[in-house]
Amino acid sequence: MNILTRTAVRLANGRIREARALDRVPRVTVVIPCYNYGRYLRQCVDSVTQNQPGIDIEVIIVDDLSTDDSVDVAQSIRDADKRVQLILHKQNKGHIATYNEGLEAATGEFVLLLSADDLVTPGALTRAAELLVAEPSVGLVYGTAIHFSGELPENRSARGKWIIWPGIDWLHIRCRSGYNVIASPEAVMRTAVLRKIGGYRAELPHAGDFEMWLRTSAASDVGFLAGVDQAYHRQHATNMHKQDFGSGTAFGQLIDLKQRWQSFEAVFSGVGHDLKNGPQLLELARCTMARQALECVNYAYARGFRDFPAGEFEALATAIHPGAKYTRTGKALARRKRFGMIALKLHPLWAASALRWRSEAWCRRWRCAQIGI
Repeated sequence: MNILTRTAVRLANGRIREARALDRVPRVTVVIPCYNYGRYLRQCVDSVTQNQPGIDIEVIIVDDLSTDDSVDVAQSIRDADKRVQLILHKQNKGHIATYNEGLEAATGEFVLLLSADDLVTPGALTRAAELLVAEPSVGLVYGTAIHFSGELPENRSARGKWIIWPGIDWLHIRCRSGYNVIASPEAVMRTAVLRKIGGYRAELPHAGDFEMWLRTSAASDVGFLAGVDQAYHRQHATNMHKQDFGSGTAFGQLIDLKQRWQSFEAVFSGVGHDLKNGPQLLELARCTMARQALECVNYAYARGFRDFPAGEFEALATAIHPGAKYTRTGKALARRKRFGMIALKLHPLWAASALRWRSEAWCRRWRCAQIGI
Protein backbone atom coordinates (compact mmCIF):
# COMPACT_ATOMS: atom_id res chain seq x y z
CA MET A 1 0.00 0.00 0.00
CA ASN A 2 1.68 3.21 -1.16
CA ILE A 3 1.86 6.61 0.55
CA LEU A 4 -0.95 8.10 -1.54
CA THR A 5 -3.31 5.29 -0.57
CA ARG A 6 -2.37 5.45 3.11
CA THR A 7 -2.89 9.20 3.11
CA ALA A 8 -6.31 8.87 1.50
CA VAL A 9 -7.34 6.35 4.17
CA ARG A 10 -6.18 8.55 7.04
CA LEU A 11 -7.85 11.66 5.62
CA ALA A 12 -11.14 9.74 5.55
CA ASN A 13 -10.62 8.54 9.15
CA GLY A 14 -9.99 4.91 8.24
CA ARG A 15 -7.65 2.50 10.07
CA ILE A 16 -5.21 0.25 8.21
CA ARG A 17 -4.65 -3.18 9.75
CA GLU A 18 -2.50 -6.16 8.85
CA ALA A 19 -4.54 -9.22 7.84
CA ARG A 20 -4.59 -12.04 10.37
CA ALA A 21 -5.36 -15.73 9.95
CA LEU A 22 -8.34 -17.37 11.62
CA ASP A 23 -7.88 -18.78 15.11
CA ARG A 24 -11.15 -20.77 14.96
CA VAL A 25 -13.54 -22.20 12.37
CA PRO A 26 -16.53 -19.88 11.84
CA ARG A 27 -19.69 -20.87 10.00
CA VAL A 28 -20.48 -18.86 6.85
CA THR A 29 -23.88 -19.11 5.17
CA VAL A 30 -24.17 -18.34 1.47
CA VAL A 31 -27.73 -17.62 0.31
CA ILE A 32 -28.17 -18.11 -3.45
CA PRO A 33 -31.46 -16.77 -4.85
CA CYS A 34 -32.18 -18.27 -8.27
CA TYR A 35 -34.70 -17.49 -10.99
CA ASN A 36 -34.03 -19.06 -14.39
CA TYR A 37 -30.27 -19.11 -13.85
CA GLY A 38 -29.85 -22.88 -14.03
CA ARG A 39 -27.05 -22.49 -16.58
CA TYR A 40 -24.95 -20.55 -14.04
CA LEU A 41 -25.98 -22.23 -10.79
CA ARG A 42 -23.47 -25.06 -10.58
CA GLN A 43 -20.51 -22.77 -11.23
CA CYS A 44 -21.83 -20.35 -8.59
CA VAL A 45 -22.16 -23.06 -5.94
CA ASP A 46 -18.75 -24.53 -6.78
CA SER A 47 -17.16 -21.13 -6.16
CA VAL A 48 -18.37 -21.12 -2.54
CA THR A 49 -17.93 -24.80 -1.70
CA GLN A 50 -14.43 -25.13 -3.16
CA ASN A 51 -11.20 -23.27 -2.32
CA GLN A 52 -12.57 -21.61 0.83
CA PRO A 53 -10.32 -23.10 3.54
CA GLY A 54 -10.72 -22.78 7.29
CA ILE A 55 -14.46 -22.16 7.44
CA ASP A 56 -17.65 -24.20 7.78
CA ILE A 57 -19.87 -23.56 4.76
CA GLU A 58 -23.68 -23.62 4.62
CA VAL A 59 -25.36 -23.04 1.23
CA ILE A 60 -29.05 -22.20 0.90
CA ILE A 61 -30.43 -22.13 -2.66
CA VAL A 62 -33.83 -20.42 -2.91
CA ASP A 63 -35.55 -21.04 -6.24
CA ASP A 64 -38.30 -18.55 -7.07
CA LEU A 65 -40.38 -20.88 -9.28
CA SER A 66 -37.92 -20.99 -12.19
CA THR A 67 -39.20 -22.14 -15.57
CA ASP A 68 -35.86 -23.46 -16.84
CA ASP A 69 -33.84 -26.38 -15.45
CA SER A 70 -32.81 -24.53 -12.26
CA VAL A 71 -34.67 -26.88 -9.92
CA ASP A 72 -33.17 -30.00 -11.50
CA VAL A 73 -29.68 -28.51 -11.26
CA ALA A 74 -30.25 -27.39 -7.66
CA GLN A 75 -31.55 -30.80 -6.60
CA SER A 76 -28.56 -32.49 -8.21
CA ILE A 77 -26.19 -30.17 -6.32
CA ARG A 78 -28.02 -30.74 -3.02
CA ASP A 79 -28.02 -34.52 -3.45
CA ALA A 80 -24.25 -34.50 -3.96
CA ASP A 81 -23.33 -32.14 -1.10
CA LYS A 82 -24.90 -32.28 2.37
CA ARG A 83 -23.85 -28.66 3.01
CA VAL A 84 -26.43 -27.50 0.44
CA GLN A 85 -30.08 -26.85 1.32
CA LEU A 86 -32.85 -26.11 -1.15
CA ILE A 87 -35.97 -23.95 -0.72
CA LEU A 88 -38.49 -24.21 -3.57
CA HIS A 89 -41.22 -21.62 -4.05
CA LYS A 90 -44.66 -22.77 -5.17
CA GLN A 91 -45.36 -19.29 -6.51
CA ASN A 92 -43.09 -16.55 -7.79
CA LYS A 93 -42.45 -14.09 -4.94
CA GLY A 94 -39.95 -11.72 -6.56
CA HIS A 95 -36.35 -11.10 -5.66
CA ILE A 96 -36.76 -9.13 -2.40
CA ALA A 97 -38.97 -11.75 -0.74
CA THR A 98 -36.63 -14.46 -2.03
CA TYR A 99 -33.61 -12.70 -0.56
CA ASN A 100 -35.26 -12.27 2.83
CA GLU A 101 -36.48 -15.86 3.04
CA GLY A 102 -32.99 -17.19 2.41
CA LEU A 103 -31.40 -14.77 4.87
CA GLU A 104 -33.90 -15.69 7.57
CA ALA A 105 -32.94 -19.36 7.16
CA ALA A 106 -29.20 -18.66 7.57
CA THR A 107 -27.56 -20.24 10.63
CA GLY A 108 -24.00 -19.06 10.03
CA GLU A 109 -22.19 -16.43 12.08
CA PHE A 110 -21.58 -14.58 8.82
CA VAL A 111 -23.72 -14.47 5.69
CA LEU A 112 -23.35 -13.66 2.00
CA LEU A 113 -26.20 -13.09 -0.45
CA LEU A 114 -24.90 -14.29 -3.82
CA SER A 115 -26.94 -14.16 -7.02
CA ALA A 116 -26.89 -17.43 -8.95
CA ASP A 117 -25.22 -15.73 -11.93
CA ASP A 118 -22.31 -14.40 -9.84
CA LEU A 119 -19.35 -16.09 -8.15
CA VAL A 120 -16.86 -15.55 -5.35
CA THR A 121 -13.12 -15.80 -5.88
CA PRO A 122 -10.96 -18.52 -4.28
CA GLY A 123 -10.46 -17.71 -0.59
CA ALA A 124 -12.94 -14.82 -0.60
CA LEU A 125 -15.11 -16.17 2.22
CA THR A 126 -12.06 -17.07 4.29
CA ARG A 127 -10.62 -13.56 3.93
CA ALA A 128 -13.95 -11.96 4.88
CA ALA A 129 -14.31 -14.26 7.89
CA GLU A 130 -10.77 -13.45 9.05
CA LEU A 131 -11.57 -9.75 9.26
CA LEU A 132 -14.99 -10.27 10.88
CA VAL A 133 -13.55 -12.59 13.53
CA ALA A 134 -10.67 -10.24 14.34
CA GLU A 135 -12.76 -7.02 14.30
CA PRO A 136 -15.99 -7.53 16.32
CA SER A 137 -17.20 -3.96 15.66
CA VAL A 138 -17.41 -4.62 11.90
CA GLY A 139 -20.82 -5.66 10.57
CA LEU A 140 -20.03 -5.57 6.84
CA VAL A 141 -16.86 -6.45 4.94
CA TYR A 142 -16.28 -6.19 1.20
CA GLY A 143 -13.53 -6.08 -1.38
CA THR A 144 -13.37 -5.50 -5.11
CA ALA A 145 -15.75 -7.19 -7.58
CA ILE A 146 -14.62 -8.03 -11.10
CA HIS A 147 -17.27 -7.26 -13.70
CA PHE A 148 -17.09 -9.77 -16.54
CA SER A 149 -18.84 -11.61 -19.33
CA GLY A 150 -17.69 -14.86 -20.91
CA GLU A 151 -14.62 -16.53 -19.44
CA LEU A 152 -13.51 -15.73 -15.89
CA PRO A 153 -10.65 -13.20 -15.77
CA GLU A 154 -7.67 -13.64 -13.49
CA ASN A 155 -8.17 -12.43 -9.92
CA ARG A 156 -6.00 -11.05 -7.14
CA SER A 157 -6.21 -13.53 -4.29
CA ALA A 158 -3.19 -12.81 -2.09
CA ARG A 159 -4.07 -11.60 1.42
CA GLY A 160 -3.92 -7.79 1.43
CA LYS A 161 -4.38 -5.05 4.01
CA TRP A 162 -7.53 -4.41 6.00
CA ILE A 163 -9.13 -0.97 6.16
CA ILE A 164 -11.62 -0.40 8.97
CA TRP A 165 -14.04 2.50 8.63
CA PRO A 166 -16.07 3.80 11.58
CA GLY A 167 -19.63 3.25 10.39
CA ILE A 168 -20.64 6.90 10.78
CA ASP A 169 -17.67 8.04 8.67
CA TRP A 170 -18.45 5.49 5.95
CA LEU A 171 -22.06 6.72 5.97
CA HIS A 172 -20.91 10.34 5.75
CA ILE A 173 -18.80 9.51 2.70
CA ARG A 174 -21.79 7.87 1.04
CA CYS A 175 -23.95 10.94 1.74
CA ARG A 176 -21.28 13.16 0.20
CA SER A 177 -20.75 10.90 -2.82
CA GLY A 178 -24.27 9.54 -3.32
CA TYR A 179 -22.94 6.47 -5.14
CA ASN A 180 -22.98 2.79 -4.24
CA VAL A 181 -19.48 1.28 -4.12
CA ILE A 182 -20.54 -2.34 -3.48
CA ALA A 183 -21.91 -4.45 -6.33
CA SER A 184 -23.21 -7.11 -3.85
CA PRO A 185 -21.47 -10.47 -4.40
CA GLU A 186 -18.35 -9.17 -2.62
CA ALA A 187 -20.20 -8.18 0.60
CA VAL A 188 -20.28 -10.47 3.65
CA MET A 189 -22.31 -9.44 6.71
CA ARG A 190 -22.23 -10.36 10.37
CA THR A 191 -25.52 -12.21 10.83
CA ALA A 192 -26.16 -10.68 14.26
CA VAL A 193 -26.05 -7.19 12.69
CA LEU A 194 -28.39 -8.31 9.90
CA ARG A 195 -30.86 -9.61 12.50
CA LYS A 196 -30.64 -6.28 14.35
CA ILE A 197 -31.32 -4.03 11.36
CA GLY A 198 -33.72 -6.31 9.42
CA GLY A 199 -33.88 -7.59 5.86
CA TYR A 200 -34.28 -6.01 2.45
CA ARG A 201 -37.03 -3.43 1.87
CA ALA A 202 -39.75 -4.37 -0.62
CA GLU A 203 -40.26 -0.70 -1.57
CA LEU A 204 -36.68 -0.45 -2.86
CA PRO A 205 -36.39 -3.21 -5.48
CA HIS A 206 -33.63 -1.44 -7.41
CA ALA A 207 -31.56 0.06 -4.59
CA GLY A 208 -32.14 -2.58 -1.91
CA ASP A 209 -28.43 -3.44 -1.67
CA PHE A 210 -27.42 0.21 -1.37
CA GLU A 211 -29.95 0.85 1.39
CA MET A 212 -28.80 -2.29 3.20
CA TRP A 213 -25.17 -1.10 3.21
CA LEU A 214 -26.20 2.36 4.41
CA ARG A 215 -28.32 0.84 7.17
CA THR A 216 -25.49 -1.45 8.23
CA SER A 217 -23.05 1.46 8.49
CA ALA A 218 -25.51 3.27 10.76
CA ALA A 219 -25.32 0.32 13.16
CA SER A 220 -21.73 -0.98 12.88
CA ASP A 221 -18.28 -0.36 11.45
CA VAL A 222 -17.37 -1.34 7.88
CA GLY A 223 -14.33 -3.29 6.68
CA PHE A 224 -12.63 -3.25 3.28
CA LEU A 225 -10.22 -5.88 1.96
CA ALA A 226 -7.68 -3.83 0.02
CA GLY A 227 -5.72 -5.26 -2.88
CA VAL A 228 -7.79 -8.41 -3.42
CA ASP A 229 -10.72 -9.38 -5.67
CA GLN A 230 -13.56 -10.92 -3.70
CA ALA A 231 -16.15 -11.72 -6.36
CA TYR A 232 -17.12 -11.93 -10.01
CA HIS A 233 -20.19 -9.91 -11.05
CA ARG A 234 -21.53 -11.28 -14.33
CA GLN A 235 -22.72 -8.95 -17.10
CA HIS A 236 -25.23 -10.47 -19.52
CA ALA A 237 -28.35 -9.64 -21.51
CA THR A 238 -30.76 -11.21 -19.02
CA ASN A 239 -29.29 -9.46 -15.97
CA MET A 240 -32.16 -8.30 -13.74
CA HIS A 241 -31.03 -4.68 -13.63
CA LYS A 242 -31.05 -4.49 -17.42
CA GLN A 243 -34.41 -6.22 -17.85
CA ASP A 244 -36.37 -4.72 -14.97
CA PHE A 245 -34.73 -1.37 -14.28
CA GLY A 246 -33.42 -0.21 -17.68
CA SER A 247 -29.78 -0.10 -16.62
CA GLY A 248 -27.74 1.99 -19.08
CA THR A 249 -30.71 4.09 -20.24
CA ALA A 250 -32.06 7.51 -19.20
CA PHE A 251 -35.06 5.71 -17.70
CA GLY A 252 -32.68 3.54 -15.69
CA GLN A 253 -30.73 6.61 -14.54
CA LEU A 254 -33.94 8.18 -13.27
CA ILE A 255 -34.97 5.06 -11.35
CA ASP A 256 -31.47 4.79 -9.89
CA LEU A 257 -31.45 8.41 -8.69
CA LYS A 258 -34.93 8.13 -7.16
CA GLN A 259 -34.18 4.95 -5.30
CA ARG A 260 -30.79 6.05 -4.04
CA TRP A 261 -32.45 9.14 -2.57
CA GLN A 262 -35.25 7.01 -1.11
CA SER A 263 -32.56 4.81 0.43
CA PHE A 264 -31.11 7.76 2.31
CA GLU A 265 -34.59 8.77 3.46
CA ALA A 266 -35.34 5.25 4.67
CA VAL A 267 -32.10 4.98 6.63
CA PHE A 268 -32.41 8.32 8.40
CA SER A 269 -36.06 7.76 9.25
CA GLY A 270 -35.25 4.28 10.56
CA VAL A 271 -32.11 2.84 12.12
CA GLY A 272 -30.21 6.12 11.61
CA HIS A 273 -32.94 8.26 13.19
CA ASP A 274 -31.08 8.71 16.48
CA LEU A 275 -27.63 9.36 15.03
CA LYS A 276 -26.18 12.48 16.59
CA ASN A 277 -25.52 14.18 13.24
CA GLY A 278 -28.28 12.38 11.33
CA PRO A 279 -30.14 15.57 10.21
CA GLN A 280 -26.92 17.06 8.83
CA LEU A 281 -26.07 13.85 6.99
CA LEU A 282 -29.55 13.66 5.46
CA GLU A 283 -29.25 17.28 4.31
CA LEU A 284 -25.87 16.47 2.76
CA ALA A 285 -27.41 13.51 0.92
CA ARG A 286 -30.30 15.72 -0.21
CA CYS A 287 -27.95 18.25 -1.78
CA THR A 288 -25.83 15.50 -3.35
CA MET A 289 -28.72 13.66 -5.00
CA ALA A 290 -30.39 16.84 -6.29
CA ARG A 291 -27.05 17.96 -7.75
CA GLN A 292 -26.58 14.62 -9.50
CA ALA A 293 -30.05 14.83 -11.06
CA LEU A 294 -29.30 18.31 -12.41
CA GLU A 295 -25.85 17.26 -13.62
CA CYS A 296 -27.52 14.63 -15.79
CA VAL A 297 -29.52 17.41 -17.45
CA ASN A 298 -26.45 19.63 -17.73
CA TYR A 299 -24.61 16.82 -19.47
CA ALA A 300 -27.53 16.24 -21.87
CA TYR A 301 -27.54 19.94 -22.81
CA ALA A 302 -23.77 20.03 -23.24
CA ARG A 303 -23.87 17.00 -25.56
CA GLY A 304 -27.04 17.88 -27.44
CA PHE A 305 -29.11 14.85 -26.33
CA ARG A 306 -32.47 16.21 -27.46
CA ASP A 307 -34.41 13.07 -26.55
CA PHE A 308 -33.24 13.17 -22.95
CA PRO A 309 -36.19 13.53 -20.50
CA ALA A 310 -34.76 16.67 -18.93
CA GLY A 311 -38.06 17.74 -17.39
CA GLU A 312 -38.36 14.55 -15.34
CA PHE A 313 -34.83 14.89 -13.98
CA GLU A 314 -35.39 18.55 -13.07
CA ALA A 315 -38.65 17.65 -11.35
CA LEU A 316 -36.87 14.98 -9.34
CA ALA A 317 -34.13 17.42 -8.31
CA THR A 318 -36.75 19.93 -7.13
CA ALA A 319 -38.68 17.22 -5.26
CA ILE A 320 -35.50 16.19 -3.44
CA HIS A 321 -34.27 19.73 -2.81
CA PRO A 322 -36.75 22.60 -3.47
CA GLY A 323 -33.89 25.08 -3.69
CA ALA A 324 -31.91 23.07 -6.23
CA LYS A 325 -32.27 25.66 -9.00
CA TYR A 326 -30.47 28.23 -6.84
CA THR A 327 -27.39 26.05 -6.36
CA ARG A 328 -24.25 26.32 -8.51
CA THR A 329 -25.39 23.34 -10.59
CA GLY A 330 -28.89 24.78 -10.97
CA LYS A 331 -27.51 28.14 -12.11
CA ALA A 332 -25.19 26.39 -14.59
CA LEU A 333 -28.21 24.60 -16.05
CA ALA A 334 -30.07 27.91 -16.41
CA ARG A 335 -27.14 29.30 -18.43
CA ARG A 336 -27.08 26.22 -20.64
CA LYS A 337 -30.79 26.55 -21.31
CA ARG A 338 -30.25 30.09 -22.56
CA PHE A 339 -27.74 28.79 -25.12
CA GLY A 340 -29.79 25.70 -25.96
CA MET A 341 -28.57 22.25 -26.92
CA ILE A 342 -25.60 22.24 -29.29
CA ALA A 343 -24.37 18.81 -30.34
CA LEU A 344 -20.61 19.37 -30.25
CA LYS A 345 -18.16 16.80 -28.97
CA LEU A 346 -16.84 19.34 -26.49
CA HIS A 347 -18.58 22.71 -26.38
CA PRO A 348 -15.94 25.39 -25.64
CA LEU A 349 -18.17 27.05 -23.03
CA TRP A 350 -18.58 23.79 -21.15
CA ALA A 351 -14.96 22.57 -21.31
CA ALA A 352 -14.24 23.45 -17.67
CA SER A 353 -17.34 21.56 -16.47
CA ALA A 354 -16.47 18.54 -18.61
CA LEU A 355 -12.96 18.48 -17.15
CA ARG A 356 -14.35 18.68 -13.62
CA TRP A 357 -16.86 15.85 -14.25
CA ARG A 358 -14.16 13.62 -15.68
CA SER A 359 -11.73 14.40 -12.86
CA GLU A 360 -14.37 13.65 -10.24
CA ALA A 361 -15.29 10.38 -11.96
CA TRP A 362 -11.63 9.32 -12.12
CA CYS A 363 -11.09 10.13 -8.44
CA ARG A 364 -14.26 8.25 -7.50
CA ARG A 365 -13.12 5.14 -9.40
CA TRP A 366 -9.64 5.33 -7.86
CA ARG A 367 -10.97 5.64 -4.31
CA CYS A 368 -13.41 2.78 -4.86
CA ALA A 369 -10.73 0.45 -6.24
CA GLN A 370 -7.95 1.35 -3.81
CA ILE A 371 -9.66 2.04 -0.47
CA GLY A 372 -13.28 0.97 -1.03
CA ILE A 373 -15.04 4.33 -0.71
